[in-house]
Amino acid sequence: MTVFPDGSKEKLHGHNFNVSVALDLESVAFDTLLDLGIVKKAVEEQCREWNEHLLLGAKNPKLEILRQDAEIEFRLCGKRYLLPAEDVLLLPVDNVIVENLAVEFARRVVARLGQSLARGVVSGIEVDVREARGQGGTYYWPFSNEA
Repeated sequence: MTVFPDGSKEKLHGHNFNVSVALDLESVAFDTLLDLGIVKKAVEEQCREWNEHLLLGAKNPKLEILRQDAEIEFRLCGKRYLLPAEDVLLLPVDNVIVENLAVEFARRVVARLGQSLARGVVSGIEVDVREARGQGGTYYWPFSNEA
């Protein structure tokens, strides 16, 4: 449910997002070979984590969590919802839009890859999240200034 600055929002509905991840490589030399199977596994795991969940932007100023135990009760733009907690994921974003999903997806994939993401060999990651043909968001994270 995209929330708009005027306090209105979309109706509750589902999406089948498509995600692609690209790595910028400084080298493709044999001795610096990056096992793309590890990258593929990290991307698949992240997709599985979000699959079939209601994604909520925990930092949205229009979101109020009323109760969270076996169920999550919340108010969004003045409308009250009660759902099984296992069906909901709170993401550290202010709105569940493809642009924010691309940023958060990139952050989580990089965290999953950890040390296997040979910095110096990989100079950046690009994540593209599409909700429909011609409708999506892309985030590029350069690693050039990171240790």
